[in-house]
Amino acid sequence: MVAITDPDDPRIVAYRDIRERDLTGRHGFIAEGTVVLDQLALSERFRPSSVLVLRNRLSSIADRLSHLPADCPIYVSERAVIDQIAGFPMHRGVLAHGIDTQPERSVTEVLDNAMAGYGPVLIAIGIANHDNIGALFRNARAFGVGGVLLDDTSCNPLYRKALRVSVGTVLTADWCRSGNADDLIAAAEAAGYRPIALTPKGEHSLDDLEPTERLALVVGAEGPGLPENILDRLHGLRIAMESDVDSLNVATTAAIVLSRLYDSRGKCGR
Repeated sequence: MVAITDPDDPRIVAYRDIRERDLTGRHGFIAEGTVVLDQLALSERFRPSSVLVLRNRLSSIADRLSHLPADCPIYVSERAVIDQIAGFPMHRGVLAHGIDTQPERSVTEVLDNAMAGYGPVLIAIGIANHDNIGALFRNARAFGVGGVLLDDTSCNPLYRKALRVSVGTVLTADWCRSGNADDLIAAAEAAGYRPIALTPKGEHSLDDLEPTERLALVVGAEGPGLPENILDRLHGLRIAMESDVDSLNVATTAAIVLSRLYDSRGKCGR
């Protein structure tokens, strides 16, 4: 372990002013908190390049730190210093800088891997909100989604807040961020999935779902929703709700549908 007493120490430059740097991008990503750190340690695709820990947290997370790669430096600092480094009060007391150790996944690779299981895939179009991206990944993990495809207008799920909201599941999920909506839907169809648009305008209800089908659930941003050309092309699925409510949060919508599919697959023995 390496003590850090100077917030300008060049060894911890990756952690400096992370809130501002989140907006401009950086090499690698920042994982915040012990839950996300646990997922980073389990990940086959990503690995920590270093960890920055509040000194008074050391004893409580010693076991977690022991599971990190032997060559991963662990920097230790007092609260006044670590808050200056990060640029805001670090209540969780643990930060890790992570890197992608593998070539970026392709859409085909994610779909091929998903076909080995029985779960649906999730296609997210234009999801720019970090909270929603993180929640979608958490829901995907909870309900056995085989892969997540993000179009290139969706935000990067490796943003610090998205990672935190996902409770680190972004780091162990199979996903890619590439291409446009039409390309992703066409690839899912070619792989044998039936794309279904989740929309309040849908002509089908949850009861119409066939759990034995390989489904690709397509979700769009809150507010604008999915583009009209996508809605015109796909079967739409709606969730019953009160007439004076416009719609549900995108992550909530996905969770309801994924939960129904998960329960149905269990009844089918899959």
